[in-house]
Amino acid sequence: MRRLGALALLVALGGCSTVVAEKEPESVCPPGQERLRTAQLFFGRNVGGKPGVSQTDFQRFVDQELTPRFPDGLTVMDGGGQWRGSENQLIREASKVVLIVLPKRGDTTQRIDAVRTAYKTRFNQESVLLVTQAACVSF
Repeated sequence: MRRLGALALLVALGGCSTVVAEKEPESVCPPGQERLRTAQLFFGRNVGGKPGVSQTDFQRFVDQELTPRFPDGLTVMDGGGQWRGSENQLIREASKVVLIVLPKRGDTTQRIDAVRTAYKTRFNQESVLLVTQAACVSF
């Protein structure tokens, strides 16, 4: 009876160690990389339902709002997408996607919120979509 109890305990503990081992790779980066977070910001370029934020306007925004807050670097890509606006109407528009590897130091949440608010105010936008995620990064 004791052997059966010991066997059951070993099986139970073995199951626990499997669960821990399965979760561990999510938090460990490969050698030479470190765990940081990334932010993707999606900036619509329509104003009042019509194209309105020019390449020059957006570059000026990057120079005045994004670069001072994230001087270590960022990537800007052209995009296009669609979303349902506040009036339940499908909106298709050109966009800019900005990818930032967030630094460990400083309050990045506050800086990102300031960028989003500045864009919405300057270009009369309903929203700026934000996606953040963990990433393994090598410089």
